[in-house]
Amino acid sequence: MRPLPDKWHGLSDTDTRYRQRYVDLIANDDARRVFDVRFATIGAIRRFLAGRGYVEVETPVLHALAGGATATPFTTYHKALDVELFLRIAPELYLKRLVVGGYDRVFELARVFRNEGLSTRHNPEFTMLELYEAFADYFDMMRLTEELIADAARTATGATLVEWDGEEVDLTPPFRRASMVELVREHAGVEVHPSMPIEELRALCDGFDVPWEKAWPTGKLVLEIYEKTTEANIKEPTFVCDYPRDVSPLARTHRDDPTMTERFELIVQGRELANAFSELNDPVEQLRRFEAQATQKQLGDTEAHSVDLDYVRALEYGLPPTGGMGLGVDRLVMLLAGVTSIREVILFPHLRPEVERS
Repeated sequence: MRPLPDKWHGLSDTDTRYRQRYVDLIANDDARRVFDVRFATIGAIRRFLAGRGYVEVETPVLHALAGGATATPFTTYHKALDVELFLRIAPELYLKRLVVGGYDRVFELARVFRNEGLSTRHNPEFTMLELYEAFADYFDMMRLTEELIADAARTATGATLVEWDGEEVDLTPPFRRASMVELVREHAGVEVHPSMPIEELRALCDGFDVPWEKAWPTGKLVLEIYEKTTEANIKEPTFVCDYPRDVSPLARTHRDDPTMTERFELIVQGRELANAFSELNDPVEQLRRFEAQATQKQLGDTEAHSVDLDYVRALEYGLPPTGGMGLGVDRLVMLLAGVTSIREVILFPHLRPEVERS
């Protein structure tokens, strides 16, 4: 009843391609190529982790508390229980409960939801890989992450050298490892550290035109300076290590610096691809950090963590030393498929309501 697009010119209107993906897949060979890469990538992730003894699990999508990440949640209401619930922003706290329960290697390919802006790298509903391994730390997670990504690249594209936005990206391990403060020194030419007087960090923020709030602790100011001056300039795959404790409420305190945590983010072409910790497993310290986050929430930080007392109770039963990692599957597929918009790798992305045609 409807004619297909001209077979030589295909379907070129971007908005129509996203709204009518069924036509896009018929008319555009490249659209099918991108999703072939996606499906191959997800299959490779599952096989890679299964081969290393990980168990795939499922955890709740509706949460009583929004936790496991710093993000603004979607809210909903459960009539039978008469309670407000949140669509999960991360499966982290439930997965670590399973490690407490004796599942030493678990992962989930989870749909997660964050009530934030739309952009070429953000969709309110997206796919995240989260995994946890008992008796591991963030160094183990670095090795696992780079090997997993290289394996996915070889499976989905046949090589670890890919092209993204006109540049070649080499995903062959090992990736570079550097601390956040080292990279700020390298790219911005200044020294920053959470132990510095807060007035000095505020002055640096002013110098780099970084907005700041009076309630922000020093670690938050360090992170803001890094994100403004450095992150977008990191092109080669790089593990940015050792984040301030103020902005890492679920990460273990660094073994050599009490103001930092054993946390890294993997940055590729200026974009975060993965986030990982040596997990905090001290219930007393975890409660203290949750309470500090609750104070930030009262001061207006909508992304701050809530106090999850049941998770603290789980830690009191005993979480072994654990390494954890979360990876943005959609962003990994973007990189491997060589596309610059997240909507290209999500079959049915969220869009503004369609204007009705007369």
